[in-house]
Amino acid sequence: MYSRILSPPKNKSFFLFGPRGTGKTTWVKSAFPKAIFIDLLESEIYNDLLANPQRLETFIPKDFKNWVIIDEVQRVPELLNEIHRLIEKKQCVFVLTGSSARTLRKKGVNLLAGRALTYSFHQLTAIELAKDFNLAHSLKFGQLPCVYTEKDPQAYLESYVETYLREEIQQEGLTRNLSAFSRFLEAASFSQGSVLNTSGVARECAVERKVVENYFSILEDLLIGCRLPVFTKKAKRRMVSHHKFYFFDVGVYRTIRPSGPLDMPEEMEGLAFETLVFQELRAINDYLRLGYELYYWHTSNQVEVDFVLYGNKGLKAFEVKRTSRLQENMLRGLKAFLKDYPSAKAYLIYGGTRRLYEGKITILPVQEALLTLPDILKS
Repeated sequence: MYSRILSPPKNKSFFLFGPRGTGKTTWVKSAFPKAIFIDLLESEIYNDLLANPQRLETFIPKDFKNWVIIDEVQRVPELLNEIHRLIEKKQCVFVLTGSSARTLRKKGVNLLAGRALTYSFHQLTAIELAKDFNLAHSLKFGQLPCVYTEKDPQAYLESYVETYLREEIQQEGLTRNLSAFSRFLEAASFSQGSVLNTSGVARECAVERKVVENYFSILEDLLIGCRLPVFTKKAKRRMVSHHKFYFFDVGVYRTIRPSGPLDMPEEMEGLAFETLVFQELRAINDYLRLGYELYYWHTSNQVEVDFVLYGNKGLKAFEVKRTSRLQENMLRGLKAFLKDYPSAKAYLIYGGTRRLYEGKITILPVQEALLTLPDILKS
């Protein structure tokens, strides 16, 4: 098992949210070996606590002073009132894992305000993979833990997409029309890393625009999709207004996206490269609790920067290029961004092997960038 860089709080209950398959359950069992473990994916336990949430107290010995883990807590949201009571009455400390914080919020349940922290969990990072990190492997299969341990990572990803992204969504009752949702997933995959055109996606999968909006919300609720807003703070230019969209993991994206003889391999590789950097930025920001908000920058005259991070630690801009050969026009977006935001730090991450500098822009090979990302974001 890989060592994860997330540091849990001490003696403070917390939620741990992340997509299925990222290794939440494995990590909590390792981090809290003496904890009571309650798995809501087990039918008997699920049915018991769904019928009577107050029975949760019977799972905990009278004078128990260690952690209580409840896995997939969003399956029985009514448990949170009982958890609240046990925190107050018995000073229990809970780890509450789930694959959707927003699902709980939408149901209007008690989210233990002030009594539980919230942490995010992601697929493996390059730093966690350490000597096992293989750029070509990550660009093809992503970084869910099982794609680095299974003998057939592609078969695992196909199973993940089939059983989770389709069947799980149906079981949770999030949509009744699974065939339309399957068409939507494929159409959405062509929006990866692009400014989102929901009307175009709706036409592609032959459903109404409001249905597509709901489908994108489902992907975000389950933490398997993310809409990235445009950075407009103190904007000096006219900006586009639409979000960009990303599936959360390279391998999941590539498995959903149909490919054929008319596809351009360099386009797929470029999007995989960009997605890998995106997922690493999100993970390191969350794990180290750096507090950045993630954006992209895109002017109305098509000048763009792939990722902008904004927070108390400063303003950072990242452009991502798969090519190993640098060209002057690759720096156009970063130079324009620095002109508007001269205090920002700017980075070009590319497929080459040499660290270079162009004025205030630091040009980094992707391997070096990913393995030093904590230092870059903390500086």
